[in-house]
Amino acid sequence: MSEKSLLVELVTEELPPKALAAIGDAFASRIMEALRKRGVTGDEAGAQMFATPRRLAVRIDRVLDRAPDQPKRDKVLPVSVAFDAEGRPSQALRKKLGALGAPDLDPERLERAHDGKQESLFYSYVAPGMALQQALQEALAESVAQLPIPKVMRYQRPDGEDVQFVRPAHRLVALHGDEVLPVGVLGLSAGRETLGHRFMGKARIEVRSADGYAEQLEREGAVVASFAARREAIRAGLQRAAEAFQAHLAEHEALLDEVTALVEQPVVYSGEFDPAFLAVPQECLILSMKQHQKYFPLTDAAGKLLPRFLIVSNLHTDDPSSIVQGNERVLRARLADAKFFFDQDRRLPLAGRLERLGAVVYHNKLGSQLERIHRIAKLAGEIAGLLGADAGLAERAARLAKADLVTDMVGEFPELQGIMGMHYARHDGEPEAVARAIEAHYHPRFANDTLPEDNVGSAVALADKLDTLVGIYGIGLVPTGDKDPFGLRRAALGVLRMLVEGPLPLDLVDLLRRARATFPDESVSQSVALDLHGFMLERLRHYLRERGFETTTIDAVVSQNPSRIDLVIPRLNAVRAFQELPEAASLAAANKRIRNILRKAEDTGSPSHPDVALMPEAAEKALFSVVQALEPEVGSLVHNEDYTEALKRLAGVRAAVDTFFDEVMVMTDEPLIRANRLALLALLERLMNQVADISRLAV
Repeated sequence: MSEKSLLVELVTEELPPKALAAIGDAFASRIMEALRKRGVTGDEAGAQMFATPRRLAVRIDRVLDRAPDQPKRDKVLPVSVAFDAEGRPSQALRKKLGALGAPDLDPERLERAHDGKQESLFYSYVAPGMALQQALQEALAESVAQLPIPKVMRYQRPDGEDVQFVRPAHRLVALHGDEVLPVGVLGLSAGRETLGHRFMGKARIEVRSADGYAEQLEREGAVVASFAARREAIRAGLQRAAEAFQAHLAEHEALLDEVTALVEQPVVYSGEFDPAFLAVPQECLILSMKQHQKYFPLTDAAGKLLPRFLIVSNLHTDDPSSIVQGNERVLRARLADAKFFFDQDRRLPLAGRLERLGAVVYHNKLGSQLERIHRIAKLAGEIAGLLGADAGLAERAARLAKADLVTDMVGEFPELQGIMGMHYARHDGEPEAVARAIEAHYHPRFANDTLPEDNVGSAVALADKLDTLVGIYGIGLVPTGDKDPFGLRRAALGVLRMLVEGPLPLDLVDLLRRARATFPDESVSQSVALDLHGFMLERLRHYLRERGFETTTIDAVVSQNPSRIDLVIPRLNAVRAFQELPEAASLAAANKRIRNILRKAEDTGSPSHPDVALMPEAAEKALFSVVQALEPEVGSLVHNEDYTEALKRLAGVRAAVDTFFDEVMVMTDEPLIRANRLALLALLERLMNQVADISRLAV
């Protein structure tokens, strides 16, 4: 067996840039895993991914030309089936052995052993290792079929074969060392010919070896095959160019990935635009540059946009003036459009656009955007009042929050909704709090996004998300699996984050009921508030796990269906502290025992409060005395939200609880005594579980 590097490359037409990195990673990792599964690579083998606009490739080191032979021991048949009544081999046995490639009975390879149920016959043999050619052929077919392709393209090869792939594929390279492996996929047969840069390198290149692939492709074909190396070269070039102008790059990570997927031999050039365009909000200019032209805007140290941008080109040239001037000319037209939209939009104030929202359908069962903003405004005013904020400002911001949806700028750049509303509100002379709330009401838009900075913005943001949740969930459009077309999970997480991280002292169930009250009775389900509460608590569990809390700790708190979400983190921290106490494990176990006793008890005539006159045992009197003493103390601490101290005080009940269970029979035959003891346990359970369900901590 020889061990060499393996190269596999698919040469295609231009691949979708936003998906290239993911497709490239999947192509490399899945081929690697498929080969490892077939035994031609070991755990120590490494893989390098290559991906350019026109190729997917992987180089894997230490690949064998054949997998090692493997000793096997297969169960053949139960002995009762393998032999007939006279002990002769049955026809079923001969057939089974034939299928295993052992038509003749070989006593040395057959053994009787118990399989856990019955005596069976086992066959031992050495399975020959799979040849690399077969392993790669199977790996290619599996991997290509499983790539995360956003949209499959159907095309016809020159030989008339219909093929489906992300883009038409034209060449397949498969080299083990310097030898071609005769495999095929997508109607292609493997060879060693690849393509260089369209304009700067050799058109066709004969790859000499797997190990020399990347270096040869760059030297002869002017192609930097490694996605990571190309990305780093672009990053370094952008940074050098920005520093040369004493400028900073605007946020650019996502664009960097996309541009890396558009070029094979990157070079950075700089261009300029007319400073007069800076009168337009810089968010519009930045979005136009990045989204439409794939340019990198530059800012000063304060984050203010400069009239300069960077271009990542696929062409090296000693005189880039024609490239730069061409890009400047294209950008000038784009920015002129943005300025035109901005100037046109400001002719009509936001308030004057509200009537147009009546023609914009939000959902055919929930009415128009105009009807929706009436609901949101009412709810925002109520929430602002609960938060001690100006209800009038919150209502005004909510009424104007969606008005920019019918502006030309947002029609061109939907990503700017809210941002343009803020700018137009300022131009209209609206209060600054209203302008800020219009922009902030979409926050948080994604994980780790910022929250609204003040209570007016929080009120509008909560009202907007609660209206979405109650409306969409209330008409039965509940998220299923990974499908959530209306973003209910995102809206739920946004509400939870605002309540937790604010923190905002609001009752979630009350908020949901207030939101429900803004809808006509017949439009959404009556139970939507409670249904959504359960849905959101599940999202809360995910959120808390991501923040590092243990599942059992979360369960102890969230299983009590809290509605004051702002108090969940303090309760979790208190439970964490309680778990460090030496009494914690014993009390958790006792609490679980109490729960089980109360759940199984059939006595429905228990008094609401235990009577000391019905306590013949000293242990139950002692426990009752401890509970009576702790009840007001713990109640006061919980009322004052000092949950950690409340749980610490509860640790003092351990000795009395242990003695009670050691000396007292709860389910005695005497009905009154039994009912009284159950009432005592119920009282103890209520006392112990005011902060969290301690029984959930029991191992």
